[in-house]
Amino acid sequence: MVEPKYRRVLLKVSGEALAGEKGFGINPSVVNGLVKEIKEIHALGVEVAIVVGGGNIWRGNIGAEMGMERSQADYMGMLATVMNGLALQDTLENLGVPTRVQTSIEMRQIAEPYIRRRAIRHLEKRRVVIFAGGTGNPYFTTDTTAALRAVEIGADVILMAKNNVDGVYSADPKLDMNATKFEELTHMEVISKGLSVMDSTASSLSMDNDIPLVVFNMNEPGNIKRVCLGEQIGTTVRGK
Repeated sequence: MVEPKYRRVLLKVSGEALAGEKGFGINPSVVNGLVKEIKEIHALGVEVAIVVGGGNIWRGNIGAEMGMERSQADYMGMLATVMNGLALQDTLENLGVPTRVQTSIEMRQIAEPYIRRRAIRHLEKRRVVIFAGGTGNPYFTTDTTAALRAVEIGADVILMAKNNVDGVYSADPKLDMNATKFEELTHMEVISKGLSVMDSTASSLSMDNDIPLVVFNMNEPGNIKRVCLGEQIGTTVRGK
């Protein structure tokens, strides 16, 4: 049996990715496919934490069009991530994978409050941990949440699962036919080149704490396992 390269991973999944081709809501086939891949790496002995976005349910630009105050719109986005987290939890547990949802905003009837030491203990006990509710503060993205939680739990890597994008490009490959794909970058290069991988706060946090990032296409079956086993797919962003 091949030993995984990474023992503890933070998987970042956008809300948009969970919507699939529908563009809105939760696509059952996408979630089922994702969960089966998470079960595969869990079976390899990889400790898995997940940060999920909420863009498939609520987008900030909708709030802006309504004239909504930014903080209020961001809190609505945090609630959307909890809905996605509960959907992932239920699907994982239906496949026999023990899972806990922790939220940065307390809602004890449906999830645990986020406690770092408890999250680490869950991982050590072979439970998948889903971090929902963002950081609990407005003005911060779920990219920043992913970087923050990765640092807090001592993750070996952040796995950035993208929807139909197989890495980091010099420009949007859907709009620019001359866009070139990067095989490897540093977080400093991502920031200086203005590449849309993570927001600058998340990139700076990852760089300062020397956490690598792998950006890959989540819609290619088996990619999550390949990354965990150390295969070179997508784009690797080195910590320093």
